[in-house]
Amino acid sequence: MKKFLLLFFVGMVLGFPTVASAEEPDTISFTLDTLTTSADTLTDITPTDVERTSVVYRSLTNANHYNNSFDNGFAQMGFDTDFFKSKTNPNVKPFKFFDDFTFVGVPVFAAGIFIKSEKKSFAQQYQNTHANTRLLTHFKTKIDDYLQYFGPVMTVGLKLGGVEGRSDWPRLFASSAMSYGIMAILVNSIKYTSKEMRPDGTSRNSWPSGHTATSFTGATILHKEYGLTRSPWYSVAGYGLATATGIMRVLNNRHWVSDILSGAGIGIISAEAAYALSDILFKGKGLLRGNSNDFCDLTQNPSFFSISMGVGFDSRTFDFGTLYQDDPVKLKFQRSTVVGVEGAYFFNKYIGVGGRLRVKSSPIRGWASFMSMAENETQEVVETLQEWDNEYSAGAESTALANMISERVFTIESDHLTEFAADAGMYFNIPLSPRFAIGTKLLIGRSIMQELDIDAHFKGNVKAMSYTIEMDGNILKDFDILGFKDTGNTYEHEWDYMTVSANNSTKIGTGISLTYSYKNAFTWKVFCDYDFTKKTYTLTYNPYEYWNYGMPDMVKAMNEMGVPLEAEKYKVKKNMNTFVIGASFAVAF
Repeated sequence: MKKFLLLFFVGMVLGFPTVASAEEPDTISFTLDTLTTSADTLTDITPTDVERTSVVYRSLTNANHYNNSFDNGFAQMGFDTDFFKSKTNPNVKPFKFFDDFTFVGVPVFAAGIFIKSEKKSFAQQYQNTHANTRLLTHFKTKIDDYLQYFGPVMTVGLKLGGVEGRSDWPRLFASSAMSYGIMAILVNSIKYTSKEMRPDGTSRNSWPSGHTATSFTGATILHKEYGLTRSPWYSVAGYGLATATGIMRVLNNRHWVSDILSGAGIGIISAEAAYALSDILFKGKGLLRGNSNDFCDLTQNPSFFSISMGVGFDSRTFDFGTLYQDDPVKLKFQRSTVVGVEGAYFFNKYIGVGGRLRVKSSPIRGWASFMSMAENETQEVVETLQEWDNEYSAGAESTALANMISERVFTIESDHLTEFAADAGMYFNIPLSPRFAIGTKLLIGRSIMQELDIDAHFKGNVKAMSYTIEMDGNILKDFDILGFKDTGNTYEHEWDYMTVSANNSTKIGTGISLTYSYKNAFTWKVFCDYDFTKKTYTLTYNPYEYWNYGMPDMVKAMNEMGVPLEAEKYKVKKNMNTFVIGASFAVAF
C-alpha cells in the first residue's frame, strides 16, 4: 500500500509539466533520471513502475495538468483561467533571442517591394474607373475582416480550454501585446509615408496590407504557442487562413499583390521580434513547453504547406485576324505574375499526395489602344447618321437623328487575363540530407479563365424609321428608307463592347524544387513548374448592341433581310506551355 501511494505521488509529479510558482517553494519536481539516484524510500521503485504509473495518472487526469492549483468551478472542468498567476516549468530550456527570430519574414517583405514594379500587371490605363484592377471583377466579401483574427482567437481558445501551450497567461499577454504593437507601428508608419494608392482608387494607404499583417501576426503567435510545441497542424491552419485573408484582400480590389506579401512579412517579423524580446525580458519564467525540434528533418517529415510567388512565361501573342477597317488584331501578353498556395501530406519520406491553388495574371500590352478604336467606330456611326438625316430630308439640314447617341462612355473592365487553377496529385521527395531535399510532382486539375473586356455605356433618344423591303425568297431585291423621326423616348444601355475569353480546360503539371529546412519548422523552396493545357481563346466584338434600343426599326429591318445584328466572334486555339519560376515559404511537418 505504501509503495502504491508513493508510486501515485511520483506519477502525479511526472504528469505535470511544471512546478508551482515561487509562492510554493517546497514543491519538488521529479524526473525519471533523478528517481534512480534518489533517497532510500524510492530505491525500490523501478523505472518501469514509474513510467507505467505516470501514464496511468496522466490518462486519469485527462491532460488537465493544473487542476490542483485552481480554486474555481472552471478549473474542475479543465479550463485555465489563471490570467495573472505565473507558472514555470523548470525543465523547459529558456529560449535565446535568435531561437525565436528566424528572419523568415524579411525576404517575404522584400518580395513585396520587389514586385511593386509588377503592378502594371493590374494597372489601369485610363481615368474612368478602377474596376479593371480586380482579379475577380465582381468578387466582394467581408469575411477577411473577421478571418484576420483567427490566430489570436484560436490561441486564446486553446489556452482557456486547458490545452497547454508554450507560455503561461502573463507571458502570452506580453508577447501578444508587443507583437501587435510592433506590427501596428510598422504598418502605419509605412502606409502613411509611402502613400500608395489602393487599386480601387479610394485612398492612398495601400502598401502594406494591414489585414494581412494582422492575420500573419496572429498566425505566428499560434505557430509559436502550439504549432511548435503541440502539433504543426496548428501552424498549417494559422498560416493557411492568414494566406486566405491576403488573397481575399486582393480579390476585393483593396490591395495589390505586393501589399499582401509585404504585410505578411511584417506580421511574421513583428511576432518573432516580440517573442525574441520576451526571451530577453522573461528568460525562462512563464515557459511551460519547449519546441519539439529545432528544425524539421526532411528525411522524416517532408509534408508541407507553402505560400509561393513566381513569374510565368508562356505564349506571348494571339492573332485574331482583322476587325475594324481590316486592321489586324494581335494581343501581346507580358510575363505573368503568379501567386499560390500548395501543400502535400507524405505517407513516408518519399511519396505523398497534395494539391495547389494558383492565380496567374497575364497583362495585355496596349489593350487600352482598343479604346481609341471604339471611339473612332462610334464617331463614324454619328457621322453616318447625320448623312442619312440629310439624305432622307430632301437635302435640307435635319435634326431627326440628332442625339441618337447623346452620351457614350467606354471603360476597360479588365486589362489582363487571369487564370485560376486548382490541381491535385502525387508528390515525391528525394531527401539529400536532413536539411536538403529535391521534390517533384505530377498533377492534374482545372484551369478557369476570367475574361477581359471593354464595356460601353450609351444614352440617347429613340428614333423611329419607316422603310420598305422587297424580298424574293431569301434574296433581297429592294430596300428603301423612307424617313426618320424622334419618338420622344430615351434609352440607356450598357454592354460588353469587346471581350477576350477562354474556355475552362483540364491541365496537367509537373515541376522540380529544392527545399532547405531552416528552423522552427520553416523551410524555403525554389522551384520551376511546368503546366500544359489546350485552350480556345475567343474575341467577341459587339459594337452595335445599342441599336436594339436606339433604333429598333433598323434592327427589325435587318432581321427581315436575313442579316440579324449579332456580335462577331473570332477564335484562336492554343497549346499553352507555361513555365513558372519562383520561391516559396513553407511550414514543414
